[in-house]
Parts: sequence; structure tokens; C-alpha cells
Amino acid sequence: MSTFIEHIVKLTSHRDRDLLELTLSKALIDLLPLERIVIARVVREEGVSRWLDVARLDAKGGGRVIDPQRVDFQTLIKLEDASDRLRCLETRERVEVAWAGPEGPRITLLPLFSDSRQEDAGVLELHSDAALDADSLALVDALRQIYRNMYSLLEYSDRDPLTGLLNRKSLDDAFYSAVLEDLDGITPGMDNAGEQERRHRVPANYWLGSVSIDNYGLISDKHGYAAMQDVLQQVARVMSSTFRTYDRLYHFGGDSYGVLLHCPDEALVLAAFERLRASVEKTRFPLVGRVTVSSGFTTVRADDSPASALENTARAVDFARRGGGNKACSHLGLVRRGFFGPVPVLTEDATAA
Repeated sequence: MSTFIEHIVKLTSHRDRDLLELTLSKALIDLLPLERIVIARVVREEGVSRWLDVARLDAKGGGRVIDPQRVDFQTLIKLEDASDRLRCLETRERVEVAWAGPEGPRITLLPLFSDSRQEDAGVLELHSDAALDADSLALVDALRQIYRNMYSLLEYSDRDPLTGLLNRKSLDDAFYSAVLEDLDGITPGMDNAGEQERRHRVPANYWLGSVSIDNYGLISDKHGYAAMQDVLQQVARVMSSTFRTYDRLYHFGGDSYGVLLHCPDEALVLAAFERLRASVEKTRFPLVGRVTVSSGFTTVRADDSPASALENTARAVDFARRGGGNKACSHLGLVRRGFFGPVPVLTEDATAA
């Protein structure tokens, strides 16, 4: 059996927040008398909150780690339909559910974080044949604290300090694991597969978009640095309220933002960027007045790198700006209409212009 110290080493050796839940789960199920462990996070879409089991491991073998971007949101359990999880989340306290007598099997639920983090809300669900003793609960608390410390450190390095969105480094680091790795049944980042090998396992329907503030230079010259800082933060807030909680939102610096998302249809992606465009246009910016954005997005292909995909989105943004701005454009749609090079080979038909 692996020792506590060995699991601490594994938990503190990661540089990817997406692997921390899996590593925490492996440590707990190895060190404690558990039958199953589930880590469930709260995800939101269009004002509705649901539970997503991001990691699930069984003592007898088997388990899954889930990419939040590749789930069907409508199939997930609504927040209020898992009352024990919700009670644990709201009270920030341990909840025990004994379902076969006071000495029999039970489920112990603990909040994943000690504070109320709406964007990272989650619970730790421990299934055991009997109540966990004080030593076991103390070990759980120690591992949870190590997990939280590592999560906070990695989050700090991944975030843009002005907007709170992910930074460009985070996109470069996460691009292949988020887009080119199939997270269903494998452990991303645990092997040394080369980039070329991984590019043959591209899951369909990932999209990368860029968003830029129209006339950013002119607004900055007229209103000054402080006003533009406020604009950048407000646009980030609009993005956070427009896209789903499991979409990856970025601020690359200046007036440049990014979005990495999984979606089955190009028309739905276009609709999402149109919602963002309309929301920004309707937002009141008290220091500068009206602000608009231009967006461009593209599908992620097998031979793409972050730089090549961003180049395609930048061309679409430039096209939108040359047309007067305040537009959302699909790079693929522009290619089909003959504005850019040949149409790339796709695995599925795209429908949006």
C-alpha cells in the first residue's frame, strides 16, 4: 500500500488543476477503507445549476475522470435533486447518510473547499461499509487541505490578475490535454505520448474563439488607463455570465480575450458569440459609454496548435472589424464563402455561415 507521504508527493507534483481531483481520489481510496469515492462539482448553464461527477473511483477497480466540456448538460442531476450534497455545500459541514442502519454502510459528504466558492463549488462523497473513525476523518481533512493549497497555487498561476479569467499561458498549457486528449477512461497527462501521437485522438467539436473590444485604442486615448481597466473587467464579467461555467474563458492582455468550448454544432457556437456581442452592447459602461466587441471562432483540427488556431480566429476578428465591428464571425463560414483559403476537411458537416 502506498504511504501517506507518497500520495502527498503525487498531489503536490502536478502543474495541472484538472488532475488534482483524480490524484486526491486515488490517495483517499488507497489510504482509507472506502468502497467508492466521487468528487462532484457544480456546473451552470443559462441560470440552471447541476451536479457533474468529475471523478469517480471504486476500490475494486475502475473509475472515470470526466471532461466537463464533453458532457450533455441536460442529463446531469439538478442541484436541488441531490439534497444531501446541497446541504453539505450550503452548510460547509460534514453530512453523513446511513442507509442500512446506524452501524452499516453510509455515505460521508464533505465540502471540497472550506470557503464559499461559487465558481469552484463541489463536494467530496465517500462511500464506506461503516462510519469513518476520527483518524480517517483527520486524514481526509489533511488531504483536502493539501488539495486546496495546490489548487489555489495553480489557480493563481493560471489567472489574469485584472479580470480573473485564465491567462494565455494557461491556454498553451491546457490546449492538448483539454482538446486532444480523450478523458473518458484514461488519465490525461500521466503518459509521455508525443504530440504527433496525441493528435490522432482528437475529439470532435472543440472550438476556439477570440474576442476583441472595438476601437479600444481610441477609447483608451479619450478616457484614460483607469477607465479602460474598468471596461476590461466589465467585459470579463459579461463573458462569465454569458458562457457556461465549464467553458474556458481567457484574457490574453489588452483588449484580447479567448474562449475554448465544446459544442456539437457550429450554429450553436455562433449563437453563443452573438449572445456575448449583444450582452456587451447592452451593458452600461459608466466611464466610457457604449462599448462593442468583435468575435471570431474556428473549429480545432487535428493538426492545430494554440498559435495556429488563434491565427484563424484573429483573421475572423479582423474581418468583423473591417465590416464595422460589433459582429461575430465563423472562420469556417468565411472560408466557405471564399474570403479565406480552401475549406479544411472536417469530420462532421458544419451548418452555420
